[in-house]
Amino acid sequence: MTLRADHVAGAAFVLFGALVLALSGDLPTGQLSMPGSGFLPKIVATLTIVFGLALMVRARESSPFSEVPWSDGKHAIMVTVVTAAGIYFYTVLGFLITMIAMILALLVIVERRNPLRAVAYGAAIVLFTYVCFAYMLKTPLPEFGY
Repeated sequence: MTLRADHVAGAAFVLFGALVLALSGDLPTGQLSMPGSGFLPKIVATLTIVFGLALMVRARESSPFSEVPWSDGKHAIMVTVVTAAGIYFYTVLGFLITMIAMILALLVIVERRNPLRAVAYGAAIVLFTYVCFAYMLKTPLPEFGY
């Protein structure tokens, strides 16, 4: 049997989903009418496992893993580093500052887009998201120095 790219990707999704299920195991699920804090992580993790298994089942349609080009590795590492920095600074700098900085870093540094357009786009997306969560959904978001 030839190891294919979708075998590896599917297995990674299954392992990640299992890790999320294990880490969210002690969170209360609640009920459908009043979901607890573990409701969404468990649903997303279960779906991640199901779709990872589906990817593995259909893996014969993908290219062999040995033929996968790794030329985009630098780009993937840069996206991962920017995202990890965003996760770290989220509770320190708050939602607005961190998300605008993260989108700017992704667009200007990683994707090499026009800085003025990136500022306008990043600010618009983050403010729209903030209004949706803070005012429409009444969900508190971390603020600066939270």
